[in-house]
Amino acid sequence: MALVDPAAVPPVRVRAGAVAIRDGAVLLIRFAEVGGGSHYEIPGSGVEAGETLEAAVLRELGEETGQTGTVGLELARVWKDGRHEHYFLVSATGEVGPPETLDNYGGAPVRVPVGRLPLTPLWPRRLSWRIERWHRTGWPGRPAEPADSITELGPACGW
Repeated sequence: MALVDPAAVPPVRVRAGAVAIRDGAVLLIRFAEVGGGSHYEIPGSGVEAGETLEAAVLRELGEETGQTGTVGLELARVWKDGRHEHYFLVSATGEVGPPETLDNYGGAPVRVPVGRLPLTPLWPRRLSWRIERWHRTGWPGRPAEPADSITELGPACGW
């Protein structure tokens, strides 16, 4: 089998996401699922033409949560199905905006204690335990680069 470097393949979509932690809790977007239950995503979405990753992550943070912020370290680059997803540590300020002003595709901004991330049905799955660990032990010197194909978000994640 030939090995392919996912970073070398032109992306079909580029996404930027904001890992915003305040008072020991990370800001996520919660999506209710049909039949009960829910899953969570890190705030963020597609990078627009001519937009930098950093500008996109702040624009998306504002659109999805109503908050502003300052971009810090790039924590991870996730490769999945031709998508390149970039996740940044963001120092978010302000409060979550009123639901009617937010554009988050039917989700709702919530804060989840960082220590609960490995048990939280979070996409991207392989960041759930990493963010919790980095928060305790120190942020990485360079971005992690997992190729995440996990679709079952329910089981606890520790790998």
